[in-house]
Amino acid sequence: MPLDISVSSKNVTATLHYLRQTERRPVRYVGEPPPGEVSLDGIDDPRDVLIEDGRGREDEFTLDRNGFTLLHSPTQVRDLYSWEEIKAVYYPEVERLLRDTLGASRVVVFDHGVRNAGIEGGRTPSRRVHNDHTVNSAPRRVRDHLGDEAEELLRHRFGVVNLWRPIRGPVLDSPLALCDARSFTDADLIASDLVYPHVRGETSSVAFKPEHRWFYFSEMQRDEVLLIRVHDSADDGRARLSFHTSFENPATPGAPPRESIEVRSLVFY
Repeated sequence: MPLDISVSSKNVTATLHYLRQTERRPVRYVGEPPPGEVSLDGIDDPRDVLIEDGRGREDEFTLDRNGFTLLHSPTQVRDLYSWEEIKAVYYPEVERLLRDTLGASRVVVFDHGVRNAGIEGGRTPSRRVHNDHTVNSAPRRVRDHLGDEAEELLRHRFGVVNLWRPIRGPVLDSPLALCDARSFTDADLIASDLVYPHVRGETSSVAFKPEHRWFYFSEMQRDEVLLIRVHDSADDGRARLSFHTSFENPATPGAPPRESIEVRSLVFY
């Protein structure tokens, strides 16, 4: 749905945390790392970059061109911290929105996460430039969640899409920055192991390139969502992903901790 708000543009320069390219494959542990290991190995490569505000230009950004888009999409969910309400109401909302917006034949939500550093034990916004999947781990998701159907589904175009929404607006602390897919190549991605207690996955870290062009949408509200293309199997010139990260907003020191929910879905065409 088209946006119905008008906010003045607020470009910022902020520090984004890339990873330095080395010969060693990076590893990130979710939870307590093994003895002698650190949560994320690799060499942090912080860079000060311009992050352009997409306010007033929302219609310019599409999944196929940029790898992300902003939509006005109110939710019927009253409590976005309620596991039961998220599963019963929000998941079907997300699946319906993605089918209608993307023209998908089938959408399967496979997980979600809530971030709020202001509550005890709450997840903090990620400060690492990354993409949630790789060309290897995205098909693995289909096999993990759809079993006997997977091989037939993988014969056709499929993708992974992250739908990101503020739980409370406006978002002033730790907004989400997204890299325009037209400004990077696959050579900038660094395949990285993601290790949970009982399974090993793969994500992409990112090496800095001065050509990268970054955007965010200032003061996002609860009735807005970002669609982020994590993976698309189509290799026909359209954007196949957009890496992203949160950042410390220099324009809003002392703002309340950001509250957000992200839902990841398998999308089939």
